[in-house]
Amino acid sequence: MTLHMRQKRFATKIITGRYLALASMPLALAGCNAVSGTGPSVSAVTRAGAQTDGSSVYLVNLDMGVAQSVRKSMDTTSFADVMGGAAPVGTIIGNGDILSIAIWEAPPAVLFGSSSSAARAVSDSVSALSRTSSGDTARVATLPDQIVNADGMITVPFAGQINAVGRTTKQVEQDIVQRLRGKAHMPQVMVSFARSATATATVVGEVDRSSVMPLSGKGERILDAIAIAGGAKQPVNKVTIQLSRGSQVQSIPLEAIIRDPRQNVILAPGDIVTAYYQPLSFTALGATGQNKEVPFESTGLNLAEALGRSGGLDGQTANPSGGFLFRFEDARSLGLDPANPVRQTPKGPVRVAIDPQGRVPVIYRFNLKDPATFFAAQTFPMRDKDIIYVSTAPLVDVSRFTSIISATVFPILSLETIFNRN
Repeated sequence: MTLHMRQKRFATKIITGRYLALASMPLALAGCNAVSGTGPSVSAVTRAGAQTDGSSVYLVNLDMGVAQSVRKSMDTTSFADVMGGAAPVGTIIGNGDILSIAIWEAPPAVLFGSSSSAARAVSDSVSALSRTSSGDTARVATLPDQIVNADGMITVPFAGQINAVGRTTKQVEQDIVQRLRGKAHMPQVMVSFARSATATATVVGEVDRSSVMPLSGKGERILDAIAIAGGAKQPVNKVTIQLSRGSQVQSIPLEAIIRDPRQNVILAPGDIVTAYYQPLSFTALGATGQNKEVPFESTGLNLAEALGRSGGLDGQTANPSGGFLFRFEDARSLGLDPANPVRQTPKGPVRVAIDPQGRVPVIYRFNLKDPATFFAAQTFPMRDKDIIYVSTAPLVDVSRFTSIISATVFPILSLETIFNRN
């Protein structure tokens, strides 16, 4: 071998070595990205749910049993069960209400012995009942209107202070009669509303006109309030009704109230009815047809429909057995003790992470290679802010990595060939 040939080969090795060294840097960086795909792999998600020293998530394989259990947990307590206990106005007394109180005493009257002009104002039906067999007339005393004070009390002569707030007029009548026994002769009491200061409900939000609506003994309901406010501004299937009553706040789709009359509950004094247009949504990520936030109707959506709206799976990159749904679930609904959230797994007990609200981050894994999963997906209900993620098929990662190697190494080999030819 001549000196010239040895020098050329040596120079080729030096140049090739330098190119390979330079190429190794982007190759290493690009290789990491290629292997990672569009998000966590199936094995990465599985490991996250199996850490015995404190799992960051609760991993559940989605099947028909799980789907039915989740749907049942969402349907256990209906809107009507929580907010349906209100009584029509005129039955429950509130602070600021003004009550009219009349007390009858059978003859011989002891406490209320003098007849008054108020007795002559009593209706014929009442006066007929107020006469005894001896022909004597029972005496009636009409007290000044009683305002229910901030403590919820009223004051009745010879009976003292009576608790009125939160009670019916019938209960207050019985309480006064009980306290007058032994003091008055066969007392009878009638309590009625002179004026109700609390008999209003407020309607606000996506209605034609916000208003304060007076309530009556008829028992006005949610749809009455919406109608009086001029109706909803948005389509019925996109409006959610929120009812606030004291410390309780519950929401329900307007369409659900229309479909199920039981949900059209009676309003209580002080209720706030809010109609708001806030489309529910979920986010599709990974190897789906489209990566985006997808709105859906307040009446609900199931997992199968959600996958369809996100464009299904990407036929070129998706791993059908690696579908996941991320959401927060209440710890108690999963059978966990919030004070000690430990679940039993085949590998032993696993302590699950829990947030201050008592919620557990849950990942539902679904395998679309199993035909039974499609039936479970039709049963599994979506919730607002759910995240659907479909992992990338392993061979796709290999193909990407191979492409990077080819694009980096083949030009170097070609360069070496050119040097050898020369």
